[in-house]
Amino acid sequence: MTPLNETHSIDLRSWVASANDGATDFPLQNLPFGIFRRRGSNESFRGGVAIGDQILDLASAVHRGVFNGLAQGAAVSASRERLNDFMAMGTSAWSALRLALSRALREGANERHALEACLVAQSAAEHALPATIGDYTDFYIGIHHATAVGRLFRPDTPLLPNYKWVPIGYHGRSSSVVVSGEPIYRPHGQSKGTADTPDFGPSKRLDYELELGFFVGPGNRRGAHIPIEDAESHLFGLALFNDWSARDIQPWEYQPLGPFLSKNFASTLSPWIVTFEALAPFRAYCRRAQGDPEPLPYLRSDENMARGSLDVQLEVLLQTEKMKHVGSQPVCLSCSSFVEAAYWTPAQLLTHHAAGGCNLNAGDLLGSGTLSGPHPSQAGSLIEKTIGGREAITLPSGESRIFLEDGDTVSLRAWCEREGAQRIGFGECVGTIRAAPFDTPGALHPAQTGHPHGD
Repeated sequence: MTPLNETHSIDLRSWVASANDGATDFPLQNLPFGIFRRRGSNESFRGGVAIGDQILDLASAVHRGVFNGLAQGAAVSASRERLNDFMAMGTSAWSALRLALSRALREGANERHALEACLVAQSAAEHALPATIGDYTDFYIGIHHATAVGRLFRPDTPLLPNYKWVPIGYHGRSSSVVVSGEPIYRPHGQSKGTADTPDFGPSKRLDYELELGFFVGPGNRRGAHIPIEDAESHLFGLALFNDWSARDIQPWEYQPLGPFLSKNFASTLSPWIVTFEALAPFRAYCRRAQGDPEPLPYLRSDENMARGSLDVQLEVLLQTEKMKHVGSQPVCLSCSSFVEAAYWTPAQLLTHHAAGGCNLNAGDLLGSGTLSGPHPSQAGSLIEKTIGGREAITLPSGESRIFLEDGDTVSLRAWCEREGAQRIGFGECVGTIRAAPFDTPGALHPAQTGHPHGD
């Protein structure tokens, strides 16, 4: 586990004035990494660090020679078009760069003059995925979500017998992971229908899923295990993640193997990765109900059970097209927290993933699964919130929703706050639903024809 150090001090202030606003997601104590360029430019995407309402351009900072030693090498890797090389360097390099950045961005720092020219306003930037995601695995660690959804299909036994013994997961589709702000096209697929023959067409029960995504740092060779005690040294950081789901396609296709078209059409990732080191003040014990089984030995360490979870607050907001038209702000649909929702820790996910000899690589993504709390107001998906689509939600605009409609924008937010520590946040993870981009199988996607649909 990462101990607290000088980069976490609540007294730190930056010469970037907006970083000292107590409401910002990106104070000096955060320093998340992402990939950006100036909006509308032909520049190459490159690595940056969020500080207040600005982005520190790492390539520009490297050019000005403000780093040295291990931090210099780390900054070069982090300044590239994707963060994979930096992720692969490991904890020593991550910490060295984080410390150098913290010192260079503090009030009174000698580097201020050189770095002022390296700032780009976040409002003037556009983002790409922070890493090349070679593989993506979606877990199912939200016990309240698993219970609520299981109850819809198995009222007497909502959790399957293996749930409290093994971190449940399946291999997802990395090619359709997109960065926040990209449109989400309503998927086509088969659904059960009312006759003997299934229907094919656009999903009518499109849903969001409130998740966190964990990025792998240094990997392991095939056949090599990752002990639970070492697992966090293989985890770089985390970001908000919306793993959209087509609830009418899913139940028809996922028997007997698992979801396919219902999950492979899009997953949205926020642009900023908050490092595990930045989260050190917000570690928490892994909550288990009295009488629950102890994890098997390979998934258990006293340190991980005591401090392996994360006190991250989570929020889902919805803005309909009508609300946008009249200038109404998004409405909060639910609030939950990782520590309350998650049955397994990030370290346990990584250790279990490698336990069979799977080789993980820098930039691989592990999704948490839907993070719902125990109460209806904490539901992390519409299938829970509407009780399987039976009870519509009434919005302040007078509209109602059972599942998402075209034009709806879903925003995820997250933050950490605790007495004696500086509040930090994750930015936003945003996606807007667009109409299905084709009417018949095999038709070209609008992007292939040069005529974007509805963007």
